[in-house]
Amino acid sequence: MNLHKLTKIAAIVVAILSVIILGGLVAYDGEAADNTWITPIIFVSYIMLFVTIAIVLLFVFKNLFSNPASLKRTLMSLGIFAAILLISFVLANGDEVTANKEVVSGSVSRWVGTGLNMFYALAIIALGAMGWTALSKIRK
Repeated sequence: MNLHKLTKIAAIVVAILSVIILGGLVAYDGEAADNTWITPIIFVSYIMLFVTIAIVLLFVFKNLFSNPASLKRTLMSLGIFAAILLISFVLANGDEVTANKEVVSGSVSRWVGTGLNMFYALAIIALGAMGWTALSKIRK
């Protein structure tokens, strides 16, 4: 059985389950707190989410390990990302902050600062890449 048939069967099964659960949800006329159809919907949603993530990760790693050039580029990108994270962490301020009469610890403050620094750095890199692409297209 090839992958196309398998995904088609899985989609049909999920569609049938969805119609059954939707029918039960629509037919129910009680209070929302007493609705016993919510739990199965959430359960099916979690299962679908985890199966989707597992399939995506499986194919990503399969393609990465089957193509050494792609693996090298991916590891270089992760290394650059880790370097930006390290630089952002070093530049972040770790002082305690008082906000709304609550004291935020230095560790939390430092990680929030790290996140903000990473956001700014990655935004500048993205804008630079877009500008570089635009300039290179204008030159041609």
